[in-house]
Parts: sequence; structure tokens; C-alpha cells
Amino acid sequence: MKLEMKDRPGQLVAALKPISAVGGNIKAVIHQRETPADTETLDVQIVLELPEGRLPRLLDLFREQGVSVVRIDEERLLYECTLIMIGHLMHTDLSDTVDCIDRTGSAEVTGLSLVMPAINAPSSARITIRSTNRAEMKRAIQILRGVAEQKSLLIIEPLEGA
Repeated sequence: MKLEMKDRPGQLVAALKPISAVGGNIKAVIHQRETPADTETLDVQIVLELPEGRLPRLLDLFREQGVSVVRIDEERLLYECTLIMIGHLMHTDLSDTVDCIDRTGSAEVTGLSLVMPAINAPSSARITIRSTNRAEMKRAIQILRGVAEQKSLLIIEPLEGA
């Protein structure tokens, strides 16, 4: 969320109080004084978590404080799972493997770290998948299992589950 508020002492603290009032959790606050001194407002970026349905009340509280909400970005990929793949990943088209998950629209590969010891030796990759919900994570892992079976890859899944 990007906020704009008056550049006066105590405004930042006053702007953060409504987040707590609606049960939100502040993850990060980014505030840099790069604006010219003659400007009466300042911009603050806040990363936060809110319980479902609390955003409208938070926006009302911000307005009451005189804080303008300039931008709201919503993180939709809330669930994350990291797995290990072992096999001839490059020879079996790694980009196709990633695309099978990304095409779902509700899960994406957001991290990939590859180790290739030799040209003809199996490689290994740590793959991180993020999804919109638990069911979509299970679906993405099932897709990965199917691709792994087709391409003779080994998948090592986390013990705690998705």
C-alpha cells in the first residue's frame, strides 16, 4: 500500500494505528525523505497482512486520519511450497516443466535454483511454487508429479505437506 500524508511530526504513527485497529499486521514500512523540503506531504509504502474483509474499514480509518491511499497492490499468491527435482532437467525441457504449473493461473514457479554437475549427469533443482490457496497448491504439486513421471524425474516433497 502506498500512502500519502501530511509531513508533520507524529503523522506516520497516527497512520499506522488504524492497521492495528482492524487486526492487521505490519510487515514493512518504507519511508524515505527524498521529496523537496517545500512539499507538505510525504509518501510511505507499507507491506501488511489484513484479515479477510477488513480493507474497507481500514480505508475509512485512513480517511478519518487525513491519510490518502495512493495505491493498493494485493498479493494473491499466499501459499508457498519448496520441492527438489532430480534428473535430466535441462534435457527434458525445464521451461516446459515450469510452464505446466504457470499455465494454471492460480500457481506459479517463483524460484528455481539449478545444479548441473556434468553434461550427462543428472541435475538437481530447488523449485519454489506459490499459489492462491491450499487446494491450488495441491493441484500444482499433482501437475509437477505428472510431469516428473512423464520425464523420469524424481520429486522430493516437503514432509510437512503443502
